[in-house]
Amino acid sequence: MSSVAKVFLSAALILLPAQAGKALMRHGGEVAGSLVRPIEFKHTLRVCNAFPSSSPIDVFRSQEKLTNAGPMAYKECRDFEPKLVEGDRLTFKVGDSSAGTFAVGALPANDAVLLLAVHRHDEMSTAVSFESHTFAAGLESPQIAVIDAYKGSAQAVARIADAASKGEHLERARDEELRFDNAVAVSPGAYEVFLSGNDGAKKANSSLIALKHESYVIMRIGVEAKTQGQQSYPQDIVVYPRSPAEALGGARMASPLLFLPLVVAAALFGCGLLEM
Repeated sequence: MSSVAKVFLSAALILLPAQAGKALMRHGGEVAGSLVRPIEFKHTLRVCNAFPSSSPIDVFRSQEKLTNAGPMAYKECRDFEPKLVEGDRLTFKVGDSSAGTFAVGALPANDAVLLLAVHRHDEMSTAVSFESHTFAAGLESPQIAVIDAYKGSAQAVARIADAASKGEHLERARDEELRFDNAVAVSPGAYEVFLSGNDGAKKANSSLIALKHESYVIMRIGVEAKTQGQQSYPQDIVVYPRSPAEALGGARMASPLLFLPLVVAAALFGCGLLEM
């Protein structure tokens, strides 16, 4: 017990010896709470469905259904605020069938956004796999977790570039690679993110409006099915959340990208893999 806690508890026992073991009373008979309360942190669970399928998925925390607004379609991301504790099991279901379960590991002792992406384990089976990332707390710069959930032979890298305003031509726009399975911090601003093939052609692209204090995920998704009867999905790029451009207030990218290490699932947040 801390010295501060000991001082307060000793004072309570001296002033109210007859009330030892009973609830303290305020004036008017209102029951006072405990002098010492655990700190509660806000953990936002950001789930992304990168599993190529025409069937949407539901997410459960034990018996609690998180997707009350309806199941999540392929390419969809949502934020949830369940009161997660270490040892919780997040179950992903298609209809009444379990697709996979993610076991929650140690949680950060601070407010945090916890990213969890569910995707195909490989091209041959329908087994699921997970990627997770805990975004750093207290950063003013926008953070981006870059995940490669594509399964197949197509080759591509993710890139980020300055976005030109309407009618503007950027002769010296910056264009940098976003390494998969990493996190970066960028300055607030408007960007284009895209997949670049070996031939230099853009295979997919999307806009990114990066705001201060926000945490984003960029995912390469899709699958090249190698089993008869399974459907292939072309590689694509997903950006979440989609922040409004008007929230920028004229901010532009002003500094180079800062590369930070990605926190992988098995290390801090949890792990899981089950057959679909």
